[in-house]
Amino acid sequence: MTLKYIRLIFLLLLAGFSSLGFAQQIKVQGKVTDSLQNPLPYANILAIPNAEDLEVRFAITEQDGSYKLGLVKQQTYELTVSYLGYKPQKLNITTTDQDLVKNFVLEENPDQLDEVHIKYTPPIVVKKDTITYDVNRFTTGEERKLRDALKKLPGVEVDRAGNVKVQGKKVTKVLVENKTFFTGNSKLAVNNIPADAVDKVEVLDNYNEVAMLKGLQDSEDMALNILLKEDKKKFVFGDIEAGAGIEDRYLLYPNLFYYSPKTNVNFIGDLNNQGIKSFSFSDYLEFEGGFGKLLDDAGSYFSLFNSDFAQYLNNQDFTDNINQFGALNVRQSVNNSTDLSGYVITSNSKTQTLSNTLNSYQNITEPFTEDRTITNNLNNFFTIGKFTVDYDPDYTEDFAYNAFVKVTNNDANGLINTINPNQNNTINTFTDITALNLKQNISYSRKLSKAHTATLEATYNFQNDKPITEWITNQQILQGLIPLEDEETYNILQTKKSKSHNFNAIVKDYWVLNNFNHLYTSIGINTSFNSFYNSDVQVLEDSSINNFSSAGFGNDFGYNFIDTFLGLEYKFMIGIATFKPALYYHGYLWRTEQFGDAETFSKTLLLPQFTSKIEFNNSEKLNFKYKLNARFASVNQLANNFILSSFNNVFRGNNQLENQLYHTATLSYYKFSLFRNLNFNLNTSFNKRITTIKNVTELNGIESFNTAIMFDQPEHNWNVSGRISKKIRKIRYNLSTSFSYSDFYQILNDETNLNVSKSISSTIGLETFFKNFPNLELNYTKDFSNYKALNTISKFENDRFEVVLEYDFLKDFIFKADYTFDNYNNKNQGITNTFDTANASLFYQKEDSPWGFEVSANNIFDVRFKQQNSFNAFVVSDSRTFIIPRIVMFKLSYKL
Repeated sequence: MTLKYIRLIFLLLLAGFSSLGFAQQIKVQGKVTDSLQNPLPYANILAIPNAEDLEVRFAITEQDGSYKLGLVKQQTYELTVSYLGYKPQKLNITTTDQDLVKNFVLEENPDQLDEVHIKYTPPIVVKKDTITYDVNRFTTGEERKLRDALKKLPGVEVDRAGNVKVQGKKVTKVLVENKTFFTGNSKLAVNNIPADAVDKVEVLDNYNEVAMLKGLQDSEDMALNILLKEDKKKFVFGDIEAGAGIEDRYLLYPNLFYYSPKTNVNFIGDLNNQGIKSFSFSDYLEFEGGFGKLLDDAGSYFSLFNSDFAQYLNNQDFTDNINQFGALNVRQSVNNSTDLSGYVITSNSKTQTLSNTLNSYQNITEPFTEDRTITNNLNNFFTIGKFTVDYDPDYTEDFAYNAFVKVTNNDANGLINTINPNQNNTINTFTDITALNLKQNISYSRKLSKAHTATLEATYNFQNDKPITEWITNQQILQGLIPLEDEETYNILQTKKSKSHNFNAIVKDYWVLNNFNHLYTSIGINTSFNSFYNSDVQVLEDSSINNFSSAGFGNDFGYNFIDTFLGLEYKFMIGIATFKPALYYHGYLWRTEQFGDAETFSKTLLLPQFTSKIEFNNSEKLNFKYKLNARFASVNQLANNFILSSFNNVFRGNNQLENQLYHTATLSYYKFSLFRNLNFNLNTSFNKRITTIKNVTELNGIESFNTAIMFDQPEHNWNVSGRISKKIRKIRYNLSTSFSYSDFYQILNDETNLNVSKSISSTIGLETFFKNFPNLELNYTKDFSNYKALNTISKFENDRFEVVLEYDFLKDFIFKADYTFDNYNNKNQGITNTFDTANASLFYQKEDSPWGFEVSANNIFDVRFKQQNSFNAFVVSDSRTFIIPRIVMFKLSYKL
């Protein structure tokens, strides 16, 4: 049977599972008021059907007391209307073909608050910043993991990676029983916590770990607090999964939890050779403080993003992978005010990668194309640990101490083959990277009086990296840049050592003048003491050394940096709007030293900030942020002797570099309506770089020499993204789009040119939420990208179609399948590629049995590569990245 017919059968199966009818509905609407006709907002209306195959429906009244319910025609429901402090009302109705209007008048009953609460628990309780879901009201009992239960909660979305959004806003932290779960990242929680252990889910908007600082500190964080069932609060639970498949594939996945009022222990393990990574770059960002916090210090974020460790974590496509992963989290309550907690995460993996790239070199006299193939065998080991002491004696005082450690050891054996007009060369590469990172943090908050609250935060960070790289080739490379001696085989060895000590401290006073006016003052210091060493040499066949230092290579560079600052912020409220202008005065002092030659520099900067928030109601907000940023050069950019960056690039730093200066502004709007099942988000960001650190490139074929200079021509970035989703009956329709624009200058071979990049991506889709029928998710995405460099315009297009099916049938079976089709088009080179992938699984677990059985197949069509494009200042790349072939597995699971 040909691959074409296999694809056709697979798609027909998906279509057959999903071709089922819809139950017609009518609308029940009205108002809920008290005896004086005052509207009661956030009252709960619950509709329980007599028929077992229908789901419970509910609504929450709006500010004017109105509500709307969608009920199935020709069915009988019991309506219950409740509001805290009032007597609940019950009413039986039988729907017809006509819409109904039902108004309710509730009588006050303050003496029975506790009784009402005990007798009736609403499926959803909404307060100002908190939404509480009674999970059992929305689930069927067939859910395996927390992610499966969350997807059935109104307003909650979970993507395939385990990221959670509520009302269109991303969840940034996950708690279990009010305690942080591991790093707090949602992925570990939603993919591992068993669904049957969950009682309620609390969504905490504008979350702050220190209760007294809520309303003082601006927080856009959203937390998910998982409340466990009573019989799971002092209990061992979890599951163990093991599997084996064709071509010696295997999987072992223990997932164990112990909870008690004082002691929590969680263990997650993963041993597999299916190409599944249990720790991603987003998880790493959470360990380092979280994406949002890192963006406040863009230098730290880009340093992390470009690190060798992050490059490994970002690589999700490989031809073979063995992953060994373990994570242990322990929390112990010493007493009512003190908690001790810690976690250790360890990963050891072996990975093989293969890619083929066509690099089109632009903006030069004679444009040409390079065909480059890269293979790599990588071994990556890391251990990450954290220890925390939380001391919270009362509402007026909070103390936390955190100690972090990260140890990494990565080595790689690679082969680069490059074919271009100037050479046909093969280079063997060997790398060995060891790194140690230690970090300690203290934060202390105290309410000094009714008007004043003070905070202290101090961090010490130590980083020690020791990468070694070796290039071996039988042809000369970088001729005219490195002084190679003639031999049959050229062996180039690079040794680098980078060490840094960073200390940061800030003291802040929050002065509440009144309910509408606050004044905040800050004083702080940031210090950084760095050393950077590199040696580039040729190892000759007789084992002697040809040191490139005679040609200006090699650094022994020191860089000390001190930033002292004073900040003033004024926060005031006018109606529904809150404004906060701020001004920070910085005094910078830095010193560079290379081989005993030292220079000292200093400057001062006044950096303004402004934020505003308009809160129309709890579910409609508009936020604006502006900031003038200064970012100083890193030690690698300052070290002013030559260094090999790769087999075809040499870089030289510039110790005269100062700071980049750029404006950033963001505007975001979101609106969510539980009553209308509507979710709308719009975000835009603008970045204008006034002064930048710009690379100057001299290009000769594929080989280049780069150095850095200060550049004062303005450059811009603009991004706009929007998403709207609407749930009609049992189907949610989604439309999202994004647009990005950037212009930037490149300095290439003594010519300065303006490059422009534009891209548009739009997705339209739908997702079904049936109780007794298959559920289907369909998405179509169209991508356009346009890159203009000098007089050359490169255009790329991609069409993607996705189908995801999930079907619970015969009570004990769960069938899952997904299919993705891509049509990629490189307009300039006339390259068109289509590729599709499909995965499927069938899971069986008899009700009340701890044993589960699963058959799964990944990459059913045995696709061997993915196509993608990228570009930089002078190269447009069209890449094929090869992936793991088809995998068929049988899995056995046991639920504790």
